[in-house]
Amino acid sequence: MPADCVSIVAAGHSRFGRLEGTTLEDLIVQVTREALRDAEIDASQIDALFLGHFNSGLVPDGFAASLLLQADPGLRFKPATRCENACASGSAAIQAGVNAILSGSAELVLVVGAEKMTHTSTAAVTQALAGAGYQNDPAEAGLSFPQLFGRAARQYAERYHCPLGSMAAIATKNHSNAMANPLAQMHREMNFEHCNNVSQSNPFVADSLRLTDCSLISDGAAAIILASPKRARAFRREVQIRAMTQVNDTLPIAQRDILAFEGPQRAIHAALRGANVTLADLSFAEVHDCFTIAELLIYEAMGLAPKGEGHRVLDSGVVRAGGRLPVNLSGGLKAKGHPVGATGVSMHALAFRQLTGEPIGLAVPNPEFGLVFNMGGMAVANYASVLQARRS
Repeated sequence: MPADCVSIVAAGHSRFGRLEGTTLEDLIVQVTREALRDAEIDASQIDALFLGHFNSGLVPDGFAASLLLQADPGLRFKPATRCENACASGSAAIQAGVNAILSGSAELVLVVGAEKMTHTSTAAVTQALAGAGYQNDPAEAGLSFPQLFGRAARQYAERYHCPLGSMAAIATKNHSNAMANPLAQMHREMNFEHCNNVSQSNPFVADSLRLTDCSLISDGAAAIILASPKRARAFRREVQIRAMTQVNDTLPIAQRDILAFEGPQRAIHAALRGANVTLADLSFAEVHDCFTIAELLIYEAMGLAPKGEGHRVLDSGVVRAGGRLPVNLSGGLKAKGHPVGATGVSMHALAFRQLTGEPIGLAVPNPEFGLVFNMGGMAVANYASVLQARRS
């Protein structure tokens, strides 16, 4: 293993779902304490804190970074910074932590991602999330994210073939995977027939997008502790971040081909090159399935299948549990849940657990490399990480 990589050495993770009676502060404090216990260190050893939190008016806590200090007196006077990059806010916080260590300004960094969403209406959440779209073109400013991804599904049908069957298969797969994840929001099998057919319980929520194609509105938080190469070896577990890349694309969708998913493609392949690995080296991937059409497009961006043929890796079982490259064993955003600011940190925390032989949910036998892909907006802010297990 390279000697100059930042490592994840501990993690904490709340249950995702409708957590009534729980505040944003409660969630942040819970996972911060969990991560510190998992690392078996005193809070005073942490050098810097980063919080991934989208908010966009969902809660009145507009200045939440210092809520991490509520978890332990040893964190008082530590530098704490909030990071926001839409649904990739969690990965933005991780990248800030990695950069702090690589710059030499910190050796141990605590990163938390958190969001509180379920206390407000679906309409209010939809409006808050829509703020991550382009606001200076009336044709785009009025679009919700279900409408944006529904447009992608319709364009996919026009350019290639109808993707609705593949989208239903992705929903079914991810719900099945979530059944084994005790922290997942939804523990309910969804059969293909239910997901593939429009009904009173599965209506169209936008053009070409059914209810079962959408991720969940969730509360939740996750935390990881990052360590410098010098400090990481002292911990009982270590997973190296072999590469972490960020690629941003233009905000207006009118300026790009939304089916090309060029930002995700560039981020994923830059991370693979940076880690000096190929898709064949990966043991699993956790990717940003905010809508089922997004996971289908990510298969193609990864290079698992040519453009327009993402269905092949579903049909052949490649991306299913037990397949050559299982995708979203956690249940993904679709069934695990999607507390926006927590999502990127959750992906890394669960990948850490998978690579240390302590998986939460479905396990991969003897994994060495894992891919995490977290996306903000309509493929605008794209973060890809390649993680490697420590081999003694």
